[in-house]
Amino acid sequence: MALNPQITNLIIILGMMQVSKKIPFEDPQVLLGVRILYIVTNLVIAGLYLYLQNKINAKKDLTTLKYVEPPPMGSADEPKLITTTVHSYDSQQLRALWKSQLMGVGMMGVMHLYFKYTNPLLIQSIIPLKGAFEGNLVKIHLFGQPAIGDLKRPWKAAGGLMGMGGQGEPKADKKSIEQAERAGSGGVKEE
Repeated sequence: MALNPQITNLIIILGMMQVSKKIPFEDPQVLLGVRILYIVTNLVIAGLYLYLQNKINAKKDLTTLKYVEPPPMGSADEPKLITTTVHSYDSQQLRALWKSQLMGVGMMGVMHLYFKYTNPLLIQSIIPLKGAFEGNLVKIHLFGQPAIGDLKRPWKAAGGLMGMGGQGEPKADKKSIEQAERAGSGGVKEE
């Protein structure tokens, strides 16, 4: 039985907070080492995402993918039918990963360079790398796992804090798709 990734993240964060209390960040050599570790892990993630982009573009899977995207939580909008391809869907998911990673680097840059926080550097050297290797795109395109079960597209949106996401999960069952087509909210083709 594998632990939930959010639970393992919490364990890692709590453990690294204890470890970081014992690290002498006042020493310029130690601080430089932690900064290098942070930069290297982000370069590894960037390299991984570039590799995934090449794999996705090389496969260029043009299989049609239809699903119903639920409206954002609290919105009165109707669910929207999305018609796309596997290639386009994977590319869109990869763009979201890039955006998320760059936001994390930006926030860490502000916290470290402007506010002079050093402890988060150590934690942020591990958690994003772990998250990158646990992602669905990596499981499919790098580790070669088949896109069945939890890896079947469309994927559930990653839950926020304690698994509470901002919207419901996309539905790809025939009944939901036909219902959205009849409701007139369908046919939106994403390229």
